[in-house]
Amino acid sequence: MTDDVAVFAHDLTKRFGKFTAVDSISLEVRRGEIFGFLGANGAGKTTAIRMFCGLLPPSSGQGRVAGYDISSQARSIKRTIGYMSQKFSLYEDLTVMENIEFYGGVYGLNRAQIQSKIASLLGELDLGSQRNELAALLPPGWKQRLALSVALMHEPSILFLDEPTAGVDPLSRRNFWRLIYEIAASGTTIFVTTHYMDEAEYCGRLSIMDQGRIIEIGTPGELKRKYQRSGMQDIFVHLVGRGLEAERRISGEAS
Repeated sequence: MTDDVAVFAHDLTKRFGKFTAVDSISLEVRRGEIFGFLGANGAGKTTAIRMFCGLLPPSSGQGRVAGYDISSQARSIKRTIGYMSQKFSLYEDLTVMENIEFYGGVYGLNRAQIQSKIASLLGELDLGSQRNELAALLPPGWKQRLALSVALMHEPSILFLDEPTAGVDPLSRRNFWRLIYEIAASGTTIFVTTHYMDEAEYCGRLSIMDQGRIIEIGTPGELKRKYQRSGMQDIFVHLVGRGLEAERRISGEAS
C-alpha cells in the first residue's frame, strides 16, 4: 500500500453466522478520487462501508483507511473520516443550527471553530435560509445537505457517503453531485455507494458489487469499452444478470 492510497482492502470479508455479507473484496482508492461503490440493495455495500468506517469489525482479510488499520485503529479512523449514512440520523427535534453546533462539539471543535464552520457550511451548502428550521420539517433534499454539513464539520480527508441520494428527487440528486464535485476539488477523497446507475457516470472510477463480491472495477469509460455498452445501466444488467443466470444453472444441476 502506497502513501497515495486512501482506502485499501485485501480479501476483506464479513460473515454473520453462516451468511457471508462481504466476500473477499480487494480494492484501492486513491487520494482525491471520487470512487463509486455500485450494487443493488443487499449486495453488501453498506456492510463494506461500515467496516471501512470502523463501525463493524471484519471477519477476515485486511483493510486500511487513511493509513489506519480497520481492525485495530477504528478510533483513529473515525476521527479522520466523514460519514453520511443512507438513513437520516441527525436529531429531528433540533434545528439546523443546533444539529451543526452539537456535532461540532462531538468532533471536539471549540466554540470559535464551530462558529467559523457554521458560517462557511451554511454558505457553501446554501442552508442559511433554513438555519432555524427543525430538522424534522426539512424536505429530503435539505435533510441531505444538513447531513453532509455535519459530516464535513471536522474537515475530513476522506468522506464516505452511503446511498446519499436515496429517496430524493432528480433535481436534488443533481445538486448533491454538484456539491460532491466541489468537495472533491478541494482534495477530499469521496467514497460513495449507490444503486443508481446513472450516478456511476459521475465517478472517476468505480466497482460493481454483487452478492458480497466485487465483480468488476474500472473507470466508466474503460467498462463501456470492455463490454461494448453505451451506459452503466446496461453494463450492470449484463454483469449482474449473468451472475444470476449462472446461479440458477448451478442450482438446477445440484437438484
